[in-house]
Amino acid sequence: MNTEKSCKQTNNIDNRIPALLVATLASFFTPFMASAINIALPSIGLEFNADAILLSWIPTAYLLASAVFAVPFGRIADIHGMKKIFTYGIIIFTVATFLCGAAPSVTSLIAFRILQGIGSAMIFVTGLAIITSVYPPNERGKAIGINIASVYIGLSMGPVLGGILTQYLGWRSIFYVIIPLGLLVIAITALKVKGEWAECRGEKFDTAGSIIYGIALIMLMYGFSILPEELGIILLILGIIGILAFVIFELKVKNPVFEVRLFKNITFGFSSLAALINYSSTFAVVFLLSLYLQYIKGLDPQFAGIVLVAQPAVMAITAPVAGRLSDRFSPGLIASIGMAITAISLFCFIFLSNNTSLEFIIMVLLVLGFGLGLFSSPNTNAIMGSVKKRFYGIASATVGTMRLIGQMLSMGVAMVIFSIFIGNVQIVPGNYPALLTSIQIVFTIFTILCFVGIFASLARK
Repeated sequence: MNTEKSCKQTNNIDNRIPALLVATLASFFTPFMASAINIALPSIGLEFNADAILLSWIPTAYLLASAVFAVPFGRIADIHGMKKIFTYGIIIFTVATFLCGAAPSVTSLIAFRILQGIGSAMIFVTGLAIITSVYPPNERGKAIGINIASVYIGLSMGPVLGGILTQYLGWRSIFYVIIPLGLLVIAITALKVKGEWAECRGEKFDTAGSIIYGIALIMLMYGFSILPEELGIILLILGIIGILAFVIFELKVKNPVFEVRLFKNITFGFSSLAALINYSSTFAVVFLLSLYLQYIKGLDPQFAGIVLVAQPAVMAITAPVAGRLSDRFSPGLIASIGMAITAISLFCFIFLSNNTSLEFIIMVLLVLGFGLGLFSSPNTNAIMGSVKKRFYGIASATVGTMRLIGQMLSMGVAMVIFSIFIGNVQIVPGNYPALLTSIQIVFTIFTILCFVGIFASLARK
């Protein structure tokens, strides 16, 4: 028995670096793909002569597919194995990425983006779970910190690198540049990551619950994305009803696709809520500042991108350090301090004006990056450390789902305010005052959200 335990520990030690490497690489290029494509939409529309509605489906289809399939694949991974689902996910993502780059029409591009989103869901629900499985609790925070830094760098660097690639090599290069990374991750996973993790092997999969969850989430996320249209309000209400029905159904099923009772765990529940609030109040920051810097301040896309790099640069440094601190001190307390610093930086952006200096913007971005880095790693460590091994897949899926829903909510808030104050018109110099007002209002909403998030973060044990 002791020999078996010692062998298992040795395998975990041997697995740590390869597992962290593949999970971190995957955690970079999946969110990178989600954010980089936004900068290329005008070029795609020009090539395919596509209207605004079709173009909006290119990023939306990816986010929807990722969110809808995250929880089901988290459960499937718990049943059939983390490494297996992670490997299949990388293969699907890489193939879909190539197909996106070679897409002959906008409709085929949307279809391939859905496939890419499915692969992305399989990756991010298992990558974090594998890290949690191979690292002991006293080292887990540091590893999660590196992984989380990679996620935020991918999200933040997407528009910057995407803009450079689109400008010099065309929009298809955004997809092609990711393919070698995908092949590298497949090779390392196959050759270096040993063993399998399937704590729920033999249990049944809840197909009915997965269908209810998928339909409800599609209505909820798509409805929010088209607010304040009447259809958006209807879909939002139906989506909320669907989520409630899903919760009731899952409480009665023997082997639910999502263990709803996990939210009775104070740490898991409030940490998940804090993650949702954090992403909801920060994801659209790059989008808002990109518009502000290019329209109000008159910077070109490349220089605007260089300014925006300040945030992910600090985050990349802070997140691993914060993760290591969360191994020694209360993750909840560190995350709450990070949330408070994030709220302060968002509050500073409320006062953006025509005369705001670039130095001020960069300084606030540095503070924001520090706050996000201080929040993300400890908060994720708290979520993953609050559940038993058999729920690692679902916990990891919850982290990813909170991120995706938060992204949609963040962009949704911005779009609703823009539609109210600017309308569905092209942004021209005559609209700049309305644009600035809209940006200030969105940052006010984000500040309030983040302030509420401080209390959600503090509420856990």
